[in-house]
Formats: sequence, C-alpha cells, structure tokens
Amino acid sequence: MLTIHDLSKTYANGVHALKNVSLEIPNGMFGLLGPNGAGKSTLMRTIATLQDADSGSIHLNDLDVLADKPAARRVLGYLPQEFGVYPKVSAEAMLDHFAVLKGVTARGERKAVVEALLRQTNLWDVRKRKLGTFSGGMRQRFGIAQALIGNPQLMIVDEPTAGLDPEERNRFLNLLAEIGEKVVVILSTHIVEDVTDLCPRMAIISQGQVLLSGHPSEAMRALDGRVWRKSVPNAAIEDFKNRYTVLSTRLAGGKTLVHVLADARPEDGFEAVAPDLEDVYFGQLRHHAAPARAA
Repeated sequence: MLTIHDLSKTYANGVHALKNVSLEIPNGMFGLLGPNGAGKSTLMRTIATLQDADSGSIHLNDLDVLADKPAARRVLGYLPQEFGVYPKVSAEAMLDHFAVLKGVTARGERKAVVEALLRQTNLWDVRKRKLGTFSGGMRQRFGIAQALIGNPQLMIVDEPTAGLDPEERNRFLNLLAEIGEKVVVILSTHIVEDVTDLCPRMAIISQGQVLLSGHPSEAMRALDGRVWRKSVPNAAIEDFKNRYTVLSTRLAGGKTLVHVLADARPEDGFEAVAPDLEDVYFGQLRHHAAPARAA
C-alpha cells in the first residue's frame, strides 16, 4: 500500500503544483488521470524521490519514502515521460549496464536477470539491435525492462502510451497489466482509455488537487441517467456550451456528437446514453473549473 498524505509543492515561480494531495493506492494498477499541467508529473517525481515536497508524507507500507530516499529507490521502478538512451548501444548491453547500477553485480545472476526481462518485454529477438533503431513502442518496453530490475515493489509509469500506434499501445498495456498483478503500479496519463482498459482504481487530478478517487465503475454509475447525447451542427456548439454543461464534443459523419450532463433531458433530440469514464473525467474537470470562472 502506498499512502500519500497532505502532499504540497510550490515552485519558485509561484506555481502551486500540488495542493494537499492525499491518496491510498493498493497493489495493482492505479490510474492517475489529469490534463497537461495538472500536477501529475510533479506528483510522480516526488514519489520517485527526484524532488522534495514542501509538506506532507509518502509511505510505502512501513517505509517513509521522503525520509529514507535511498531505501525507497531500492524498491522503486520508474519510467518517466521522456528518457534518453545511448543510440549506438544494444538493448542487451544497456540493460546489463543498468543492472550493474542497480546492484546486480554477479555476472551469472545479471545475465539471467537481463535475459528474463528481455523475454518478458518481448525484446529478446531484437536484443542485439542498437537502441537508436527501436520504434517508440520498443523503446517504452525497454524502459519497462530497466524499471523492473531488482523486483520493485512500486512502479511509476508517466504518460507511457503517448505517440504509440494502436498495436504497440495494446502490447505495452498488456505488459503493464501483467506487472500490476504483483506490485503497486501508478499509471499517470491524460488518455482516459488507458485507465478504462487497465485500472481497477483511479484518481482524477487537476490544478494540483485530487478531484475524485475510487473505482472507475462506481464513478460511472454515479452518472447513470444524467448523460445525454445529440448530433448537432458545428455552428451550434458554442450555443450549447453556453446553455448546458457540455462534457465532450466529437465529430461523426460531418456533424458533432455532443455529450451533455443534466438531471433531465435538456431538449428534444437528446437521447440518454450510458456514461463512460470520459464523461466522468470531463464532468469533474468542468465542475472544478466552474467555481474558478464564477470567482
């Protein structure tokens, strides 16, 4: 169990990146949803001991993460949003180097670890290829391989599927799901579909605050009977946004499908639809933004 309590962070430029964030994250896949600039990466970097918080605490079971950073790093696997590789080094050689850095110094043990991870991430057949020739999905799977060295208790994966094609995305998400059966895996993303497909628990964060946390299925059930859909001309979108709580708009067949949040049918032509996690996500963001606009 990862327990985060009242975590706050303000940068020197005055940006309040985290505002009293509290979360309880059990073993398994946990989705952290939020728009760009929501504070997700700040939270991930703080959990990964790459920066200090101004206040608050983080505990992984009995380990005080912020007080004992070396111990935390020994049980942490981290795949940041962007990471560099040596383009002229092979995947096998680079993973062997990372294993040394993580303390796997015995040659036989290290060889076994590297082989197992390359096979687990489906990179064994390309182990001799230079990393500079890898596709985006292969690079991400290599990132997971290095993060798994040392059997971590906590995995942090920051925006891992951005830019991946559908096939690579599915392969990568299946790998994450396999890993998440045994350890805490935090998947930080702005792609709602990633959380829908993978995560039994989640939180939505915006402007450094947790807006909602819990089970995606329960969050969707809370909107039953309140999500309405209508196909409207593009020119009418602004009018609908002024009159209703518009959750999302999507082009389909030359017109725009509008999802609206309302306790009753907004007007003729709207049909009730089963809410999905995207409706929950945008509903939370709209609700959070409304008081700010009113102020």
